Amino acid sequence: MPPSDSSGSKALAGTWQVNGNMGKGQATYEVVANGSAVIERFTMDGMSPMITAYHLDGDTLALTHYCMAGNQPSMVAKTIDPATGEIVFDFASVSNLASPNDEYMHNARFKLVDNDHFTSAWTLYENVKPKFTEAAQYTRVK
Repeated sequence: MPPSDSSGSKALAGTWQVNGNMGKGQATYEVVANGSAVIERFTMDGMSPMITAYHLDGDTLALTHYCMAGNQPSMVAKTIDPATGEIVFDFASVSNLASPNDEYMHNARFKLVDNDHFTSAWTLYENVKPKFTEAAQYTRVK
């Protein structure tokens, strides 16, 4: 999950159980590069692991998702609402896409519930339109 400040990103570090509409998985978060980025490693049985890097680009929160589809979409935070805990990322670009009609993650939404729970919703595009949204609930492993 994205860094908001050094204490917020450090609080996210660790292992999380994930329950989503595609099944169960695990995510680990590590604060790297002297606190300037958070790396997410997502694993699920039967799927290739994926990595997402969250970082600030000036005043803008950004992410790059290294997808099992073999492409790398980048997104920027359109909305960060501390009152509701919601962060909404919008599409910025995608690399390694053979055709604009290929599948890629286009946008993502996070809701920070409390220190031990958050949700995500990632929308996959195909043929330049939404194909489905992968919704998941994350619970910190203690």
